[in-house]
Amino acid sequence: MGTRFEVVLPADDPEAVRPAGEAALAELEEWDGRLSRFTPDSLLQHIHRAAFDAPVTVDRDMMALLVDCATVWEQSGGAFDPSLGSGMDAVELDPVACTIRLTRPGVRLDFGGIGKGHALDCAARILRQAGISSALLHGGTSSVHAIGTPPDAPGWKIAIAGSGDPPQVVALSDRSLGASSNAAREHVLDLRPVKAAARPRLAVVTGPTARLCDAWATAALVEGMGTLALPDQYEAIIVM
Repeated sequence: MGTRFEVVLPADDPEAVRPAGEAALAELEEWDGRLSRFTPDSLLQHIHRAAFDAPVTVDRDMMALLVDCATVWEQSGGAFDPSLGSGMDAVELDPVACTIRLTRPGVRLDFGGIGKGHALDCAARILRQAGISSALLHGGTSSVHAIGTPPDAPGWKIAIAGSGDPPQVVALSDRSLGASSNAAREHVLDLRPVKAAARPRLAVVTGPTARLCDAWATAALVEGMGTLALPDQYEAIIVM
């Protein structure tokens, strides 16, 4: 995904939590390979090659990612579009059978605006299953997931760069954060005419899952918050 992932595990005995941390990092690496647009044997490239001819079966985690992509695309009016302008209406999903089919040739998907958050959600699940009750995971500092709280603090404090001087600080506990900025928009593609002055410099969304925070932050950067309605439990910080 072209970024650096980090897992912070505060513990009195670092060796006791090391196996869980290594498993989480392995999960992040696994998703980096599966969602790659550049690796020929990635799951994404297999979908590109095969899903127009016949439905491609995926696992439940991948299906959950695809369903969220389609949902945010629809609810944001296309402001979040992982189909690179082709339209998610060309992506046919069967959540029961866990299959994806591309209904038009040449459709390509790009998970740059949601993939880091999805990988963090999966890695955080592994940590929780291992009994970890306090951890911070991030991808490139723009996608964050917090488990519990750090020692002697009510939440993991995240400073939002570019939000002011001093910067605004958000405290996370069992909550996620996604940020999208005009300074780094390689994953943001908007084919609609929008006045530059109306576009935010920075969009930050907090909520339960990192992948939806990422997706809605991308949508908010493209659209602004004038017409967007975030799902319950998700909140936005917009910097113009």
